[in-house]
Amino acid sequence: MEGDSVSFLKDGDLIFQDMDCGPLCDAIEAVTEGYKGKDFSHMGMVYFRNDSLYIIEAAGSSVRLTTLKKFSQNTSKEMPVFRLKEKYRKLIPAAVAFSLQQIGVPYDEEYVYDNGAYYCSELIYDAFMFANGGKPFFQMTPMTYKQPGTNEFFRAWVEYYKSIGKPIPEGLPGCNPGGMSVSDKIEIIAPLPPKGE
Repeated sequence: MEGDSVSFLKDGDLIFQDMDCGPLCDAIEAVTEGYKGKDFSHMGMVYFRNDSLYIIEAAGSSVRLTTLKKFSQNTSKEMPVFRLKEKYRKLIPAAVAFSLQQIGVPYDEEYVYDNGAYYCSELIYDAFMFANGGKPFFQMTPMTYKQPGTNEFFRAWVEYYKSIGKPIPEGLPGCNPGGMSVSDKIEIIAPLPPKGE
């Protein structure tokens, strides 16, 4: 996957993934419509350091730098790459700097905004809000954990929140990869092949 196939990537590019993580990923994808109907459950931001390519992501136990090879092992599907539209690209250096300062911040297992931890799209949301002088850049919407068209919570979420001893944060503001992928402030550049192909 290194070399020519990724030579178009630039700092601040956003890579979206339809992760293969079972019922929770399926539940995330079911409640949001991504770009052109695609399902996304994870995202990260491209960062070059000394000509080495990394992805800044909130995943695992914390915000971290991951190699593209390791990042691509999350999925067996193509990973669309989006770039900020030209008039917004001046925000990228500050957004990258903000994100790097968050390395080591715990992963937000509650998926609640502004609680001292980050989930994947929340990190990107805050990074670009910081770069945009504290004004929201991406949109937040009320989060739902219910099966579309019903008043029933996904069983996976019920079990998940029970396991961490927290209430389901239904209706609280939040963001997700699918919603971000349809923002009018970014445009699709190209897909990356999955798993280092």
